[in-house]
Amino acid sequence: MYFVVAGAGEVGFHLSQALLEAGHEVTVIEADRRRANFVQEKLGSIVMNAPADEGRAQMEAGCSRADALIAVTGDDAKNLVICQLAKIRCRTPRVIARVNNPKNEIVFKTLGIDETISSTRVLMNVIEQELPSGGFMPLMSLAGSANELIEAEIAIGTPPAGKNVGSLRLPSGALVGGIIRRGKLMHADEDTKLEVGDRVMVFSPTASESEVRKALFG
Repeated sequence: MYFVVAGAGEVGFHLSQALLEAGHEVTVIEADRRRANFVQEKLGSIVMNAPADEGRAQMEAGCSRADALIAVTGDDAKNLVICQLAKIRCRTPRVIARVNNPKNEIVFKTLGIDETISSTRVLMNVIEQELPSGGFMPLMSLAGSANELIEAEIAIGTPPAGKNVGSLRLPSGALVGGIIRRGKLMHADEDTKLEVGDRVMVFSPTASESEVRKALFG
């Protein structure tokens, strides 16, 4: 597969290196000449020294034939512009953006970015799983929409414990997709009674994540 990586910082460098080692074709676009030269010394002549948020640079990099463009600069606004240009001008079939501020993910999704990756969100998910509150973890964004899949454990003393799924005060657009009980996946309808230890799978608009948390944990 052919990938265009926009941004040759630490993330872009290691991502490009991993893609090359996996046998893929890669072009890196980097505006900073020193950084571009460094990456070229390490990875070979796969680097373009140009601003990735300019259409001409993307065309020269071959975004129109790329399987995906991945924008991993340290600037959310720049990553958004890069991805939008690739989508609109080059018709790149898949665009993926690094998002430094998790609050910007909903904006990226609304504006048509296929996938967002937030290291802040990933780290928070790991931390929250280790907390004794029962656990609340957004698992993944759902491609092509501003929705996500959330997993939450019903803990002792939380509002849903012992109540039916239909009594949950989930926000509009959110629904329970299933329950994992004692290691087994089971269907959930409005009459299903929730037990302590159940892990509930919730499909929800990304913007309503805090409301889902409140409904499940109070």
